[in-house]
Amino acid sequence: METTELIRHLLKNYGENPDREGLLDTPSRVAKSYEFLMGGYTMDSSEIINSAVFSEDFNEMVLVKDIELYSLCEHHMLPFFGKCHIAYIPNGKIIGLSKLPRLVDMFSRRLQVQERLTMQIAGAIQEALKPDGVGVVIEAQHLCMMMRGVEKQRSLTTTSCMLGSFKEDMRTRSEFLTLLKTGTQIL
Repeated sequence: METTELIRHLLKNYGENPDREGLLDTPSRVAKSYEFLMGGYTMDSSEIINSAVFSEDFNEMVLVKDIELYSLCEHHMLPFFGKCHIAYIPNGKIIGLSKLPRLVDMFSRRLQVQERLTMQIAGAIQEALKPDGVGVVIEAQHLCMMMRGVEKQRSLTTTSCMLGSFKEDMRTRSEFLTLLKTGTQIL
């Protein structure tokens, strides 16, 4: 059964009339929405990174903060959303900065749990660059906790994945976490 028919069936199941004016196009809109929200399954990190890895003699921390993310919880298929912070210490290779948010989007556009999402982003960067270390922190709010169940609207979930020097060297980890706390507004 195709997605639009499944959505029509779902609407009927909950007592709605999928043929009424306001719902006529809802099944196709929902199908297109899910196609976009789960489009990460058809993406590959190596294709996203493509030729955006460059040789560079730079070995200090690179940090990109506040990358917006939107995903669907695999347990309830409800959205969770927040910010992702990524840092790495190059080991002869750097990546085009726009590729980091693209990696976040790729892994976010799958049914997810925040813990796995954090590890997948860090793992993709580790694999692509072989840096001295990678740190990823995600802060997110989950509608499955806000709209249903415990109904806690102000809860925030933080996950981290530290690889290489971010895991092994307390100074590197501390520098990363300290930089996350500094708020710089450029514009």
